[in-house]
Amino acid sequence: MIHVCVGPTLTRDEPLLNVPSLRILPPVRHGDFFDPAVADGDTVVILDGVYHQAPALRHKEILAALHRGVRVIGAASIGALRAAELHEFGMLGVGAIFAAYVNGDIDGDDEVAVGQEPGHDSRALTWPMVNLRHVLELAEREGVVTGEGAKALLDAFRAIYYPQRTAAAVRAVCRGHGAQGLMAWLDEQRRADRHFGDLKRLDALEAVQAALDGPVPRSGLRPGTPWNTAYYRRWANFFATEQADGFKLATARRLAYQQIFDPKFPAVWRAHLDHLSRHPGDGSDGLPLAKRMARLTGEHPSPLPVHAVFRPATDLRDATTAARLLAGETAADWAAIARYETCTEQARRSNPGFWPDAIHDDVTHRTLLRLWRCEPGRFEEEAGARGFGSSAHAIEDMKHFMAGLLHDQTQAATRRELVTDAM
Repeated sequence: MIHVCVGPTLTRDEPLLNVPSLRILPPVRHGDFFDPAVADGDTVVILDGVYHQAPALRHKEILAALHRGVRVIGAASIGALRAAELHEFGMLGVGAIFAAYVNGDIDGDDEVAVGQEPGHDSRALTWPMVNLRHVLELAEREGVVTGEGAKALLDAFRAIYYPQRTAAAVRAVCRGHGAQGLMAWLDEQRRADRHFGDLKRLDALEAVQAALDGPVPRSGLRPGTPWNTAYYRRWANFFATEQADGFKLATARRLAYQQIFDPKFPAVWRAHLDHLSRHPGDGSDGLPLAKRMARLTGEHPSPLPVHAVFRPATDLRDATTAARLLAGETAADWAAIARYETCTEQARRSNPGFWPDAIHDDVTHRTLLRLWRCEPGRFEEEAGARGFGSSAHAIEDMKHFMAGLLHDQTQAATRRELVTDAM
């Protein structure tokens, strides 16, 4: 299967995109490479991507895909930029824009960035610098502008912030530099060919055709390439999802809910640690957790709590691990998490600028102390007993439930007042 991440460099009515073997996707963003539909051995063509209005695709997400045999091609826009950064690691770059990045002729993100309409089938509202460069090169070749004039115009275009580099802004710059002839020439060329000067489109078509022609050289990481980092594992955990009762929830969010709200979760975490001790993944002998602790400390029973010694990272992509840690989850928990997600979204919409990460650490810290009925001096120990890598991780995860918890507490207080009034 060939997956193509595109928009607005190519529109959905482009004939080449209607080949049955292509799966057309929106511009790529952080998390898209965790889509289970992208199977080992598939090809992904990255053309367009988001990075301003949503988190951009991380390099390690591409490296992980290359590691499992996915062929990744980049061109035209963020695809060209990522390919220039990762071509030595097995990503294939295609086209003139990719070559310009590799050669150091261009280096800025805004060279390919455009402002675009919101929505699924968005179109570009501004000119990217790479297209303006290309037009000026063609115009200089045709004698429409001089080399000195082209350089002055290029500097003026570059000075415009990319979302404001509209056609009107381009015309205004040309008028200010006495280059009305350039615009007249460009208008004439575009009447004959509406795609004239669109270098991004040319590169995008070349990349899609390269994927269709195949075989694309198999990608491969250089030995020792560090991609499976703690950050990558956290992303992978977050983008692991499950759908039930109409809700699609991140497995990491479900686990965090159990860690925070289930008073019995410390026992679940200890059982998980015992399983890992009995079934180590490094080829060493398995031991019951109590015996391993005694061997480490030289005392039986060990004076140290197990979570003070072992704080392994969890891989929620592994179904058995997820099932073991979520063994106590109930339908009511699912409903609560979905309700809390809704409350967070409502808070974001009604309070511009609100985001869970903006909640002050002290607020979530105090909330967790109350929920766990924990003395401040034992907070770190309690977080470890619940499987958090640190108390800071517990505080960060709690922030995503604060809007929902506040909603529930407000509703409960209202009900108590109604009961009191009725009596």
